[in-house]
Amino acid sequence: MRRPDYNRRIVVTGLGTVSPIGNDVDTVWSNLVAGCSGLAPITRFDASGYESNVAGEVKGFDAREWMDFKAARRTGLNVQFGVAAAKQALADSGIQVTEQNRDDLGIIFASGAGEPKLMMDNKQIWDTKGARLVSPFFIANMLVDTASGQIAIETGIRGHNMAVVTACSTGTHSIGEAAEAIRRGDCTAIIAGSTESPIYEMVWVGFGSMRGIGTPRPGEPVQTVSRPFDLTRNGFILGEGAAALVLEDMELAKARGARIYAEVVGYGSTNDAWDLIQPIEGGDGVARAMQIALDRRGVPADEIDMINPHGTSTVVGDLAEAVAIHRIFGDRAGEIAISATKSMTGHMMGAAGSFEGLATVLSVYHQVVPPTINYRDPDPQIQLDISPVARPRELRYVMSANVGLGGHNGAVIFKRYEE
Repeated sequence: MRRPDYNRRIVVTGLGTVSPIGNDVDTVWSNLVAGCSGLAPITRFDASGYESNVAGEVKGFDAREWMDFKAARRTGLNVQFGVAAAKQALADSGIQVTEQNRDDLGIIFASGAGEPKLMMDNKQIWDTKGARLVSPFFIANMLVDTASGQIAIETGIRGHNMAVVTACSTGTHSIGEAAEAIRRGDCTAIIAGSTESPIYEMVWVGFGSMRGIGTPRPGEPVQTVSRPFDLTRNGFILGEGAAALVLEDMELAKARGARIYAEVVGYGSTNDAWDLIQPIEGGDGVARAMQIALDRRGVPADEIDMINPHGTSTVVGDLAEAVAIHRIFGDRAGEIAISATKSMTGHMMGAAGSFEGLATVLSVYHQVVPPTINYRDPDPQIQLDISPVARPRELRYVMSANVGLGGHNGAVIFKRYEE
């Protein structure tokens, strides 16, 4: 353990992902810029009887490429996705885990809900075959912290390890808490991220009962189901996957010649203390998270060039977030580029914050604003700079913000790397 240094600069040196629009960073970035949708009819279960039968499923994923066969059999998709994303990010960072450094490296990685399928499958086994055939592995592998534990086993990392769980803002908080842990001296580098596999019928039915699931525009392709901030938006759509970012002490990263994607310069966390589902009026909670992220290291509000918002495509949520952006950024709110990537991936739930954090890092690294596809009919109540096509743009400070069930709000700010 090193001494705390709250002026320590933290950078992103590794990225990895498994998602509806690709299972590696290069493919994902190419598809983000091209505006390729990962939404398609559900294949995991028969959804033909439901009003909406579209989701952002991961395609072409084989856990055996990333995990031991026995470990893969015992775990659910959310752990498998998480291990794959984490291993990609670690390899991308160039950090080699050794006996000398493994105690100085950490993992902050979680999911919003763990692995519900293991619970459902073992309940069915209990009902049909008896308690003695219930798997002895299902408890350990259904938890929200299973991914962080399995990533440690797979990589040999023995330092700071935890699962920060805040529903749909889990990934955002994982990134922010990782940066703070490095500043405290807990670790020299941390794999931060989140994962989720929610596309199961019981989960689908539950969100349907909440009246949160959206439908495509009448007579148009299913890919139009997720249309954040559009006047015709009518609900979110489930997605799945994982994303991981390696955060590292900048001086150590420079010393080993690492590629640096961006610097982490702000983090804010708040709660609405209002309702488990609906955001507080005016988006007060996420507004306060944005302001705290700006204040933490003195980032001027007038220097934010792009925001990747929560942007789920719900009527109430998108409007509340737009109001929050106007509250914090004032007259300049309409000049900030908005890139709502859930339009392409759907809502990846606990994985959303880390995936959108990764997309935001890539945006500032490549100096490109990914599109908000399906944005066609502007909502007169939402006066933001939203484009359905990608745009090259000079980006210095960029923000990713998320909102989670339970009233959780998180925001992180990345800066173009400058020595």
